[in-house]
Formats: sequence, structure tokens, C-alpha cells
Amino acid sequence: MAKTFLKPLSIPSEISLSCEGKSLSAKGKLGELKLSIHPNVEILIDDENITFSPSNELQETQALTGTMRALTNNLMQGVSLGFEKKLEINGVGYRAKLSGNKLELSLGFSHPVHYELPEGVSAEMPSRTEIILRSMDKQMIGQVASEIRDFRPPEPYKGKGVKYSDERIRRKESKKA
Repeated sequence: MAKTFLKPLSIPSEISLSCEGKSLSAKGKLGELKLSIHPNVEILIDDENITFSPSNELQETQALTGTMRALTNNLMQGVSLGFEKKLEINGVGYRAKLSGNKLELSLGFSHPVHYELPEGVSAEMPSRTEIILRSMDKQMIGQVASEIRDFRPPEPYKGKGVKYSDERIRRKESKKA
């Protein structure tokens, strides 16, 4: 086993990690998630730490080791705290409506856009122009937020469209006669 070169992750007391072969599973107060570890990455679980090390000295393997460490950190954060993404809808007449796990978006098209939220992702709407997505899985929530944003990305002239709440839109000046 190669030398450990990454800082070990500390395992919070409310999370239980188990490893069977190259599959890592984490249980927390929000649920359970699984992650398959790359074959070139070695993991060692102590009582309160988990360490990662590459199985060889190749640069690609070292990069994969860092990726596996980051994915495991996201896994532990997901089962204990969860993740949240906020979307804002800007534009005259642009709004959203939530019914169950279906999102109905009015984005200036001739028809409303219907989007069904996948299992594991929940939505909340404080107002008709704000959508808050919550999930344990960071990759899934990012994918869902990206798919909703892709229906009408913000345009640079008036800023109309669906954007992330922390996103800055580079505005352009309109043509002058």
C-alpha cells in the first residue's frame, strides 16, 4: 500500500460507515447512501477517521484518490446534513407551481413545462418565483437544478430566465440607434 498523502476525513459520531469490498455505505439521520470505490484506491477505516491512499504512484491514480476522498466527504455530509440548491425565476409572467413531486413552470413558452422530480429530491417554494431543492445526494441535486435551469437559462440583456440564487449574470448593453 502506498503512502497516505491526503488529510484523513474524520467520521462524525452520528454516521456509521461500512465497507464491503470496494463498496462504501454510510448511514445517518437522513438515510443511507452507497459509493463504489475505484479499484486503484485503498481505504482504511479507523474508529473516528477514514484514510485514502493510491495503490500505485501514477498521477492518474493520485487524482482518483483525491476524487474518492471528496465523494466520500459529500456522502457523509449528505446523510447527516443534506444539500440544498436555490433557484430563482426572473421575468414578467414567469412562475412555477409545485404539486406533489411535479413542478409546473411557466417560462414564456406557448405551453407550461412539466418536470417530475426524481426520487430522493424534494422541492419547496417560498414564493412563486423561488424554488428550493433538497436532497442527500449532491450529484443528483446538481443535476436536477441544472435540468430545471436548462428549460430557460438567463439571457444577458434583461436577465429573464431561471438562475441559481448565487449566480451572477453578465449583463450586456442593448443596441443603440
